[in-house]
Amino acid sequence: MFQSEIYQLSYQALLLILVLSGPPIFISMILGLIVAIFQAATQIQEQTLSFTVKLIAVMFTLMFMGGMLSAQISQFTFTILQNFPKWNG
Repeated sequence: MFQSEIYQLSYQALLLILVLSGPPIFISMILGLIVAIFQAATQIQEQTLSFTVKLIAVMFTLMFMGGMLSAQISQFTFTILQNFPKWNG
């Protein structure tokens, strides 16, 4: 395997990590902000409220987007395994 191909695969893997982790992080960030504003407005100082809401939101996000996310992982794995004999020999 040539050095440029290793760099290209590393770049694609890191980009895939960013794409896959984006939706849960974005949903968690938005809901955390909403809960923080709600807590500031009502003066509720419960620390676990924000964590619980974000945890449930991330679980639902992964449940609904799991098919799309796993399809992208499968496609990347298929590409690596399909090109492995070409790189090895």
